[in-house]
Amino acid sequence: MKIGYPCINRTVKCCSARTFRLSSYSEERLIETTAANLMCLEKILEFNRAKSILFFRITSDLIPFASHPVCRVDWEMHFKSDFDRIGKMIRTYDMRISMHPDQFVLLNSPKREVLENSISELKYHAKLLDLMGLDKSAKIQIHVGGVYGKKKEAMERFIDRYKYLPENVRERLVIENDERLYSLVDCLSIHNSTGIPVLLDVFHHSILGDGITQLDSLKLSQRTWLPEDGIPVVDYSTQQGGARKGKHTESIDLEHFSDFLRVSSSYDFDIMLEIKDKELSAQSAIRVAQTDERFSRVTKGC
Repeated sequence: MKIGYPCINRTVKCCSARTFRLSSYSEERLIETTAANLMCLEKILEFNRAKSILFFRITSDLIPFASHPVCRVDWEMHFKSDFDRIGKMIRTYDMRISMHPDQFVLLNSPKREVLENSISELKYHAKLLDLMGLDKSAKIQIHVGGVYGKKKEAMERFIDRYKYLPENVRERLVIENDERLYSLVDCLSIHNSTGIPVLLDVFHHSILGDGITQLDSLKLSQRTWLPEDGIPVVDYSTQQGGARKGKHTESIDLEHFSDFLRVSSSYDFDIMLEIKDKELSAQSAIRVAQTDERFSRVTKGC
């Protein structure tokens, strides 16, 4: 079990997601911004390793406008040595990496332009992970998408389009359940037609669960992962008090997290904490997990 957080580290004071407006695009600015982002990513990874945080979601903005037609820079070759170095760091530290494109990646959209942009974005994500030399356990996580008035047809579009994605995208792609449209049951149905692993979002499942217990949700989602996918991943968070339903909490609820570890003790998985204060909650979660055999097996060598 590895525990991690997504994209931004507030302690390091260095952001790997800096970007700029499309109207001010230039090759020089792209190279300058990307170089700074890669430098910050290395700093964040060094921080994480020192704190036994061995799971990290890399920002989609690492290379600004990489999937946009305006980008004509051969950034793959320009930053090849940086990708080699970062990939070696990740492998040496036995870290796990994931990515999560934004909400505009919609494989089941009825609009051709949205589909084409979504595929371009997924190709960029897969290329980035490939350039770092990471194995298939470095996953690209997406939602199924919209319903567009006809859920069954929307699911069928997703299934059909998934089959025609490039192989290096398909082997990294996972889908997660959400709290409004696509439940775990829906994701399992898509898995049955595609073989795509299902990443269980524990918080979303607590809102849209179709009567499936937490323990059964872990069992059902775990079955969708093959050995080459790495151990399964779960997203973890809880409800922010006094906020709209589905809003992630600002800081980890350690009592709830302890209960989650206890209830899930029969299953091994990596945990992505989707909690607002990022690395602070990750460090708190790791302190709680020190006595958990699943976690201690991973960190003994750190």
